[in-house]
Amino acid sequence: MSEPRFADRRDAGRALAGALGALAGTPDLLVLGLPRGGVPVAYEVARGLGAELDVLVVRKLGVPQQPELAMGAIGAGGVLELNPEVIVEAQVSQQALDAVVQRERQELQRRELAYRGQRPPPRLRGRCVVLVDDGIATGASMRAALDVLRRAQPARVVIAVPVAAAQALLEPGLAGSELVTLARPWNLGGVGRFYEDFGQTSDDEVRELLAGSASGGESGLSST
Repeated sequence: MSEPRFADRRDAGRALAGALGALAGTPDLLVLGLPRGGVPVAYEVARGLGAELDVLVVRKLGVPQQPELAMGAIGAGGVLELNPEVIVEAQVSQQALDAVVQRERQELQRRELAYRGQRPPPRLRGRCVVLVDDGIATGASMRAALDVLRRAQPARVVIAVPVAAAQALLEPGLAGSELVTLARPWNLGGVGRFYEDFGQTSDDEVRELLAGSASGGESGLSST
Protein backbone atom coordinates (compact mmCIF):
# COMPACT_ATOMS: atom_id res chain seq x y z
CA MET A 1 0.00 0.00 0.00
CA SER A 2 1.47 3.36 -1.03
CA GLU A 3 2.11 6.00 1.62
CA PRO A 4 0.04 9.19 1.47
CA ARG A 5 1.72 12.41 0.38
CA PHE A 6 0.23 15.81 1.07
CA ALA A 7 0.56 19.07 -0.82
CA ASP A 8 0.99 20.97 2.46
CA ARG A 9 -0.23 20.97 6.05
CA ARG A 10 -3.71 22.25 5.22
CA ASP A 11 -4.12 19.55 2.57
CA ALA A 12 -3.17 17.01 5.24
CA GLY A 13 -5.68 18.60 7.61
CA ARG A 14 -8.51 18.18 5.12
CA ALA A 15 -7.62 14.51 4.67
CA LEU A 16 -7.41 14.06 8.43
CA ALA A 17 -10.79 15.73 8.94
CA GLY A 18 -12.29 13.10 6.64
CA ALA A 19 -10.85 10.32 8.80
CA LEU A 20 -12.32 12.00 11.89
CA GLY A 21 -15.77 12.42 10.39
CA ALA A 22 -17.47 10.35 13.09
CA LEU A 23 -16.69 13.15 15.57
CA ALA A 24 -18.63 15.78 13.60
CA GLY A 25 -21.53 17.01 15.68
CA THR A 26 -19.97 15.97 19.00
CA PRO A 27 -21.21 18.47 21.61
CA ASP A 28 -18.56 20.83 23.00
CA LEU A 29 -15.88 19.53 20.61
CA LEU A 30 -12.51 21.29 20.79
CA VAL A 31 -9.58 20.96 18.38
CA LEU A 32 -6.17 21.92 19.74
CA GLY A 33 -3.21 22.41 17.40
CA LEU A 34 0.41 22.17 18.52
CA PRO A 35 2.18 25.31 17.28
CA ARG A 36 3.44 26.02 14.97
CA GLY A 37 3.22 23.32 12.33
CA GLY A 38 0.21 21.58 13.84
CA VAL A 39 -2.03 24.66 13.61
CA PRO A 40 -2.63 24.67 9.81
CA VAL A 41 -3.55 20.98 10.09
CA ALA A 42 -5.80 21.65 13.07
CA TYR A 43 -7.49 24.58 11.30
CA GLU A 44 -8.77 22.30 8.55
CA VAL A 45 -9.74 19.60 11.05
CA ALA A 46 -11.76 22.11 13.09
CA ARG A 47 -13.37 23.50 9.96
CA GLY A 48 -14.28 20.04 8.72
CA LEU A 49 -15.78 19.01 12.05
CA GLY A 50 -17.46 22.33 12.84
CA ALA A 51 -15.45 22.58 16.05
CA GLU A 52 -13.77 25.29 18.10
CA LEU A 53 -10.04 25.75 17.41
CA ASP A 54 -7.31 26.74 19.83
CA VAL A 55 -3.67 25.98 20.54
CA LEU A 56 -1.80 23.97 23.13
CA VAL A 57 1.75 25.28 23.32
CA VAL A 58 4.53 22.78 23.97
CA ARG A 59 8.19 23.10 23.07
CA LYS A 60 10.54 20.46 21.75
CA LEU A 61 13.91 20.21 23.49
CA GLY A 62 16.39 19.86 20.64
CA VAL A 63 19.82 18.31 21.05
CA PRO A 64 22.27 21.28 21.10
CA GLN A 65 24.25 20.06 18.08
CA GLN A 66 21.16 18.69 16.29
CA PRO A 67 18.20 20.97 17.09
CA GLU A 68 15.78 18.91 14.98
CA LEU A 69 16.47 15.80 17.09
CA ALA A 70 14.19 15.85 20.13
CA MET A 71 15.66 14.87 23.48
CA GLY A 72 12.39 15.82 25.17
CA ALA A 73 9.66 18.43 25.37
CA ILE A 74 8.09 20.84 27.85
CA GLY A 75 4.56 22.12 28.41
CA ALA A 76 2.63 24.49 30.62
CA GLY A 77 2.53 23.88 34.37
CA GLY A 78 6.08 22.56 34.59
CA VAL A 79 5.49 19.52 32.35
CA LEU A 80 8.81 17.95 31.29
CA GLU A 81 9.14 14.87 29.07
CA LEU A 82 12.61 13.48 28.34
CA ASN A 83 13.99 10.90 25.91
CA PRO A 84 16.81 9.39 28.02
CA GLU A 85 18.14 7.25 25.15
CA VAL A 86 18.61 10.31 22.92
CA ILE A 87 20.26 12.27 25.76
CA VAL A 88 22.74 9.46 26.43
CA GLU A 89 23.46 8.75 22.77
CA ALA A 90 24.01 12.45 22.00
CA GLN A 91 26.16 12.83 25.16
CA VAL A 92 24.18 15.82 26.40
CA SER A 93 25.36 17.00 29.81
CA GLN A 94 22.99 18.01 32.59
CA GLN A 95 24.23 21.59 32.26
CA ALA A 96 23.48 21.65 28.53
CA LEU A 97 20.07 20.06 29.11
CA ASP A 98 19.19 22.63 31.79
CA ALA A 99 20.19 25.48 29.46
CA VAL A 100 17.93 24.16 26.68
CA VAL A 101 15.02 23.72 29.10
CA GLN A 102 15.41 27.29 30.42
CA ARG A 103 15.56 28.76 26.91
CA GLU A 104 12.54 26.80 25.72
CA ARG A 105 10.47 27.75 28.78
CA GLN A 106 11.02 31.39 27.87
CA GLU A 107 9.98 30.68 24.28
CA LEU A 108 6.89 28.80 25.48
CA GLN A 109 5.79 31.83 27.49
CA ARG A 110 6.46 34.12 24.52
CA ARG A 111 4.33 31.99 22.22
CA GLU A 112 1.47 31.73 24.70
CA LEU A 113 1.32 35.53 24.77
CA ALA A 114 1.84 35.89 21.01
CA TYR A 115 -0.94 33.49 20.04
CA ARG A 116 -3.49 34.18 22.76
CA GLY A 117 -2.78 37.72 23.93
CA GLN A 118 -5.36 38.57 26.59
CA ARG A 119 -7.77 35.86 25.45
CA PRO A 120 -8.18 33.24 28.20
CA PRO A 121 -7.31 29.60 27.53
CA PRO A 122 -10.24 27.41 26.46
CA ARG A 123 -12.16 25.36 29.01
CA LEU A 124 -10.94 21.77 28.86
CA ARG A 125 -12.64 19.95 31.72
CA GLY A 126 -15.30 17.52 30.55
CA ARG A 127 -14.82 18.25 26.84
CA CYS A 128 -13.96 16.02 23.90
CA VAL A 129 -10.57 17.27 22.70
CA VAL A 130 -8.85 16.45 19.40
CA LEU A 131 -5.12 17.04 19.72
CA VAL A 132 -3.49 17.73 16.35
CA ASP A 133 0.07 18.01 15.04
CA ASP A 134 1.61 17.72 11.57
CA GLY A 135 3.29 14.45 12.52
CA ILE A 136 4.86 12.39 15.31
CA ALA A 137 8.55 11.46 15.11
CA THR A 138 9.88 10.74 18.62
CA GLY A 139 6.57 11.49 20.35
CA ALA A 140 8.10 13.78 22.98
CA SER A 141 6.00 16.83 22.11
CA MET A 142 2.79 14.83 21.97
CA ARG A 143 3.50 13.15 25.31
CA ALA A 144 4.08 16.58 26.89
CA ALA A 145 0.83 17.85 25.38
CA LEU A 146 -1.06 14.84 26.70
CA ASP A 147 0.38 15.38 30.17
CA VAL A 148 -0.81 19.00 30.13
CA LEU A 149 -4.24 17.98 28.88
CA ARG A 150 -4.82 15.18 31.35
CA ARG A 151 -4.24 17.53 34.27
CA ALA A 152 -7.21 19.55 32.96
CA GLN A 153 -9.49 16.47 33.03
CA PRO A 154 -11.14 16.42 29.58
CA ALA A 155 -13.76 13.73 29.08
CA ARG A 156 -12.01 12.32 26.01
CA VAL A 157 -8.78 12.96 24.10
CA VAL A 158 -8.24 11.90 20.50
CA ILE A 159 -4.75 12.31 19.02
CA ALA A 160 -4.96 13.10 15.31
CA VAL A 161 -1.91 13.37 13.05
CA PRO A 162 -1.41 12.76 9.33
CA VAL A 163 1.65 10.57 9.94
CA ALA A 164 3.33 8.99 12.97
CA ALA A 165 6.38 6.80 13.49
CA ALA A 166 4.98 3.43 14.50
CA GLN A 167 7.63 2.84 17.16
CA ALA A 168 6.86 6.18 18.85
CA LEU A 169 3.27 5.09 19.35
CA LEU A 170 4.47 2.16 21.47
CA GLU A 171 6.26 4.42 23.96
CA PRO A 172 4.79 4.88 27.47
CA GLY A 173 2.54 7.92 27.47
CA LEU A 174 1.28 7.29 23.94
CA ALA A 175 0.62 3.55 23.96
CA GLY A 176 -3.08 2.92 24.50
CA SER A 177 -4.14 6.44 23.51
CA GLU A 178 -7.05 6.96 21.14
CA LEU A 179 -5.27 7.77 17.90
CA VAL A 180 -6.22 8.59 14.31
CA THR A 181 -3.48 8.66 11.67
CA LEU A 182 -3.28 8.33 7.90
CA ALA A 183 0.12 6.59 7.93
CA ARG A 184 2.18 4.77 10.59
CA PRO A 185 5.50 3.80 8.97
CA TRP A 186 8.18 1.96 10.93
CA ASN A 187 10.92 3.81 9.08
CA LEU A 188 9.62 7.35 9.21
CA GLY A 189 12.64 9.04 7.68
CA GLY A 190 11.32 12.44 8.80
CA VAL A 191 7.79 13.84 8.83
CA GLY A 192 8.64 16.26 6.04
CA ARG A 193 8.98 13.56 3.41
CA PHE A 194 5.20 13.11 3.47
CA TYR A 195 4.68 16.73 2.40
CA GLU A 196 5.48 18.47 -0.88
CA ASP A 197 5.61 21.78 1.01
CA PHE A 198 6.87 21.47 4.59
CA GLY A 199 8.06 25.04 5.03
CA GLN A 200 8.12 26.58 8.48
CA THR A 201 4.83 27.96 9.80
CA SER A 202 5.15 31.56 11.06
CA ASP A 203 3.70 33.15 14.19
CA ASP A 204 1.65 35.43 11.94
CA GLU A 205 0.12 32.44 10.16
CA VAL A 206 -0.80 30.84 13.49
CA ARG A 207 -2.50 34.05 14.65
CA GLU A 208 -4.38 34.47 11.37
CA LEU A 209 -5.64 30.90 11.37
CA LEU A 210 -6.86 31.23 14.96
CA ALA A 211 -8.58 34.52 14.13
CA GLY A 212 -10.14 33.06 10.98
CA SER A 213 -11.49 30.07 12.87
CA ALA A 214 -12.87 32.24 15.69
CA SER A 215 -14.72 34.43 13.20
CA GLY A 216 -16.17 31.43 11.46
CA GLY A 217 -14.74 32.57 8.14
CA GLU A 218 -12.05 31.41 5.74
CA SER A 219 -8.52 32.45 6.58
CA GLY A 220 -7.02 34.86 4.12
CA LEU A 221 -3.95 32.64 3.83
CA SER A 222 -3.49 30.43 0.81
CA SER A 223 -4.39 26.80 1.35
CA THR A 224 -1.86 25.58 -1.19
